[in-house]
Amino acid sequence: MGCISSKHIKHTPGYEEPNILASETCFTVNEVQALYELFKKISCSIIKDGLIHKEEFQLALFRNSNNKNLFADRVFDLFDIKRNGVIEFGEFVRSLSVFHPGAPTADKIAFAFRLYDLRQTGCIERDELKEMVLALLKESDLTLSDDVVEQIVEKTFREADAKGDGRIDLDEWKDFVAKNPSLLKNMTLPYLKDITLAFPSFVTNTEEVDVSS
Repeated sequence: MGCISSKHIKHTPGYEEPNILASETCFTVNEVQALYELFKKISCSIIKDGLIHKEEFQLALFRNSNNKNLFADRVFDLFDIKRNGVIEFGEFVRSLSVFHPGAPTADKIAFAFRLYDLRQTGCIERDELKEMVLALLKESDLTLSDDVVEQIVEKTFREADAKGDGRIDLDEWKDFVAKNPSLLKNMTLPYLKDITLAFPSFVTNTEEVDVSS
């Protein structure tokens, strides 16, 4: 279910042709066209300008546009390749491609590393890891004591920080993920192999996005 090809159709700002995006991502032309319909739905859910703003992105992911969430903010920031505060269609497709089952593992590892590297210093520090763990627990509706969270952070650093300098660089992260492949579980969304307009939530993978209200 794609767009009708016509030079006279008005597209959203930053629109890119499906055949170009398909050639640069894991998606087929038809899948890119379906993603465009989804993109239009999300980008007009709150601010009807054909661009995805942070509130719209969070609404699509978490069905809530108001609660500040570190995980949602980080994913939005990584999708916002141009760093202009909005997500255009091309950015949406290219960024989503890393979650495709057919995307290279190296790309998934790099994206996950950038997700945890909150201050974009090229290293994951202890406090950054703790902040992200707490954010992920919050989104999963899980509550753990401070002691248990500290144990998770300590165990991760003990295993990942091979140099013992209190930071995890990209090479250390790659080695750590190789030993713990389950860390990339959330980096693959199986339903991207069969994209429809009934698009599930990024996080729960069980609910359909509803941004019509």
